[in-house]
Amino acid sequence: MRIFEGISDFVGVNNPVVTSGTFDGVHLGHQKILKRIRKIADDIGGETVLITFWPHPRLVLYPKEHNLLLLSTFEEKAKFLKEAGIDHLLTIPFTKEFSQLSSDEFIQKVIIDTIQTRKLVIGYDHRFGKNREGSFEYLKSNIDHYPFGLEEISRQDVDDVGVSSTKIRTALLEGKVHVANEYLGRPYELNGIIIKGQQVGRSIGFPTANVHIPNDYKLIPCDGAYAVKVVVEGVTYDGMLNIGNRPTVNGSSRSIEVNLFDFEGNLYDMRVCVKLMSYLRPEVKFDGLDALKAQLNRDKLQAIEILTHI
Repeated sequence: MRIFEGISDFVGVNNPVVTSGTFDGVHLGHQKILKRIRKIADDIGGETVLITFWPHPRLVLYPKEHNLLLLSTFEEKAKFLKEAGIDHLLTIPFTKEFSQLSSDEFIQKVIIDTIQTRKLVIGYDHRFGKNREGSFEYLKSNIDHYPFGLEEISRQDVDDVGVSSTKIRTALLEGKVHVANEYLGRPYELNGIIIKGQQVGRSIGFPTANVHIPNDYKLIPCDGAYAVKVVVEGVTYDGMLNIGNRPTVNGSSRSIEVNLFDFEGNLYDMRVCVKLMSYLRPEVKFDGLDALKAQLNRDKLQAIEILTHI
């Protein structure tokens, strides 16, 4: 998949089949649209183009709101889109100036002049242009003026999937990892860099690696223990993860710590991909390190049982 950073970077592609949106999480609802444009492109000997915006429009339009949590970083989204068969990703820097572009200007400047779209496919509720004035109905009413075909992913098609980014965020914040993963069609991921921690786990036989997530807008699921799979340099390990303040050892800040099973070596400064497979239990304060160690042993046995059957 080729990534174009802005419309000035875009070069012509063959029979472009296009869709547009933020596609946060690239969940099953999004994947339905992606499969459709892939099918159309294959049928006409064309290539798929996805238009997205970065930063997320809400981060630009409502900078004082700090409650926006995204399911995917740009890098994660690009990876998922590539896996879904997208040929070209056009990422448009979203600025206040760009937000003032009318729907007509967006269609002419981006859809027609830049991409030379052969066919445009959008979800029934997709909006574009200044104040989200553009819609499928608007496009349909003006289709005779456009040099491209138009197709809508209907409300029924989307509702049949029954998935939204909001539902996934809610599930993750409630510890319902299995629900989020079902909606995503894959395990929820935390991608980060290993940094040095307090090394308390090492003293009780459960060495943990602190995962630093460099993007403060990335949604971190609710506090607690999780069964996980961790990818390190292309190798996948089973493990368990704790998210929280570590009350037993008087932790003062929220951290993400992972214990890898059957791993030996130094992880510092390495990039890891943590895939959340199941929620084990909430974070609690234990009566000392011995009680914590006993619970970690139980957690490990439970995690192994779960991961063995996934």
